[in-house]
Amino acid sequence: MADHGADLVIRADAVHTLVPGQAPQRALAVRGDRIAALSPDPNGLDHWVTARTTVHDLPGGTVLPAFDDTHTHLIYAALGAHDVPVHEARTIPEFLDLIRQRAKVTPEGEWIRTTTNWQELNLAERRMPTAAELDRATDRHPVLVKRGGHNDVVNTYALRLAGITEDTPVPPGGVIGRDADGRLDGRLIDNALGLVERLVPAPDRSQRIDGLRLATSQYAATGIGSVRDCAVTPEDYRVLLAAREAGALSTRVRTLISALGLTSAAQVEDLLDVMEDWRYGSDPWLRVWGVKFGLDGGLEAGATEEPYACDHSFSGTLTWEPDALVEAVEAVVRRGWRVGTHAYGDRAVRILLDVYERVLARNPGLPVGTLVMEHGGLAGPEQRARAVELGIPVTIQQPLLHDTAEVEEGFWGPERVARLFPARGWVDLGAQVSAGSDFPVGQFGAMRSVWGMTTRQTVIGVKGPEHAITYQEALALHTTNAARLCGEENLRGTLTPGRFADLTVWDRDPAHCPSDALRDLNPTHAIVGGLLVTASPCRGSGGTCKTI
Repeated sequence: MADHGADLVIRADAVHTLVPGQAPQRALAVRGDRIAALSPDPNGLDHWVTARTTVHDLPGGTVLPAFDDTHTHLIYAALGAHDVPVHEARTIPEFLDLIRQRAKVTPEGEWIRTTTNWQELNLAERRMPTAAELDRATDRHPVLVKRGGHNDVVNTYALRLAGITEDTPVPPGGVIGRDADGRLDGRLIDNALGLVERLVPAPDRSQRIDGLRLATSQYAATGIGSVRDCAVTPEDYRVLLAAREAGALSTRVRTLISALGLTSAAQVEDLLDVMEDWRYGSDPWLRVWGVKFGLDGGLEAGATEEPYACDHSFSGTLTWEPDALVEAVEAVVRRGWRVGTHAYGDRAVRILLDVYERVLARNPGLPVGTLVMEHGGLAGPEQRARAVELGIPVTIQQPLLHDTAEVEEGFWGPERVARLFPARGWVDLGAQVSAGSDFPVGQFGAMRSVWGMTTRQTVIGVKGPEHAITYQEALALHTTNAARLCGEENLRGTLTPGRFADLTVWDRDPAHCPSDALRDLNPTHAIVGGLLVTASPCRGSGGTCKTI
């Protein structure tokens, strides 16, 4: 006789399904990769238990859906797994010494890369290193120092390889940095990044797969079961496919194939031709979500309506002309893909809404959620109302604000920084808003993001407390709203029979956790598709944990 029992049964103090109006359950059964049953009685699913069933008795535990990080950069995290860990440095000499130590074990002429999740204000000197300083770490290797996704610093060797001289034209939408005397200082921003990055060879495929194995495990350990990676090249996606084949992914991955650096619809059409091979992928772990554009810069170059606080002649950088972006976005939607566009400053938000309005008018009947605003950092009340009227979803990233508030105050001033990521305003308008981290600019972590959205805490104190939202609202931005953004609300986001068994187990109810403890709270178990992808000792749960 066939065994129709469960593979896993969890008995807990509370199973929060996030179904509106449903009281917490006490037991949950999983069969295969789906939730099979729930019960308000901790012993109500005992008839699902057979000889092969793993049972977790957690009388003090809380079960929630696994979280989504709807705007992050998994590829950067995976690459950083084997790069020079400069995020550990606290001074520029320490920074340089880490590079110097790597140079000792790297063959001459080979590239040296650094991790990207660091901020110059965390260094005692409170600035970035220069090309001349990197030369002192090594002049026998090209060095690429990345900070986030918009900034590079390279040494003289790398500048020479790229053919960058004092006379090199600055690409539109980019910056080639110079020092006070007008000499090249090694800094490259936005559309200038490709001048050097095109020369950096891809890491070995096996090394990249191992980096994805480590990085997805790290995301899962914080409660994140799905990531939406917002800058994936075609080669990156091929590596993700190989990692999936190797069983190296601990989270689901939804990718935006990067059109960053492209400047015409014709170039975008070429990219779309490459993407055709991935159109009908049905793997629930790995899929292409759409295409990523960037309209303005990041911390140092977001396009603003008013001049920067530090330079009254500068209002940020636009990386596309609006007419050209309309043509490029149309090329994507007419091929049946979705679009996510980076718009950070308020001028960029306004122009992006103009672009999207034109695309919607010229292409009636586009499915809801086809056009998404990534960040919407300085979106004001009028812009928020307009986005909602147009049906444009937005992704926000409180961890980015937390980690960079001091940097941004130097560029924009405290008043504008306090207005960043106005979650309260979006929620009150009924916007389709979801949340993420923007790692490596912000730290990823399920409860770290929830804590930030409920407190508006940053590295320099609370900023814009009027934009805080409640715990339940923040939870929705990472679960039900996030699943809707991905077009998967029928599969994920709530804990109900028939949906994926993507869930997290916590040794206390995060809703009642003091805010200081909430920031660093991680689950004891993360389960994706019925598979245990990470587990830690059951701290204080008062129950027994068995290995699945």
